[in-house]
Amino acid sequence: MKREETTKNRHFLADKRWFMPITIAGFIAGTMLISSFIKTADYSILCSLAKTRSIAVEEYSASPVQLQAIIHYATSSIVPQQNFKEISVTFDVLKKRSPCNFLVFGLGYDSLMWTSLNPNGNTIFLEEDPKWVQSVLKDAPILHAHAVKYRTELKEADDLLIHYRSEPSCYPSKAYLHGNEKCRLALTGFPDEFYDTEWDLIMIDAPRGYFPEAPGRMAAIFSAAVLARNRKGSGVTHVFLHDVNRRVEKVFAEEFLCRKYLVNSEGRLWHFEIPPASNTSSDDSAGYC
Repeated sequence: MKREETTKNRHFLADKRWFMPITIAGFIAGTMLISSFIKTADYSILCSLAKTRSIAVEEYSASPVQLQAIIHYATSSIVPQQNFKEISVTFDVLKKRSPCNFLVFGLGYDSLMWTSLNPNGNTIFLEEDPKWVQSVLKDAPILHAHAVKYRTELKEADDLLIHYRSEPSCYPSKAYLHGNEKCRLALTGFPDEFYDTEWDLIMIDAPRGYFPEAPGRMAAIFSAAVLARNRKGSGVTHVFLHDVNRRVEKVFAEEFLCRKYLVNSEGRLWHFEIPPASNTSSDDSAGYC
């Protein structure tokens, strides 16, 4: 998803430029085809073959965004930054939870894919670069994206850890996001939809975190933990964090998302299942984990 890696990988992608687009297109098309066959089999006992096929086609026809995704990835040499195995970790959850509320930090070459894998669900993207948002939406206006501003910089990561341990509004039992100006890790000034929606899946693959003045992912990781802990509905919140090979991502994940909630890992991706705070004991002295 990150644009900074595109140049570094250009020679590698040139040799394999068709592999990932075709794989992703087949991934999406195959999923819809299998679902159609399964539904057809379910109805065949009760209905005639002709009627069954009619129902299956009507109910499982590809959505416009899925068709657009198939064409896009089948004809593009630009591929998502996550590899097939990393993508499959999130896809396995989407197969069970979709249609769902899916929050993605970042807007990039994989955004159309994520939207198409959550048909009839609510998938939104949060991107720090307004010009990049305009560029992506120009080619894919069907995407639901917001330009947002972060209050942090990567070089502040260590200080932010110290700050949260001394600021009560950052504590597990008191943390909130909307309007929380005292806690520097809380994401404030975001669209109302960000605060008002109960997210089933959260993907953290942004903002940029590869140079000192970049926003870093500290606040995104902290806020994802707060959103998950404040969940009112049943079940866990699935949080996916990319680039855990980097120090800040790994340190903040272990501080707020917690090793005990880590259920899967593949390449540079970690998958957490975080229960609501109502299902856990609240002890501020123990932190989030």
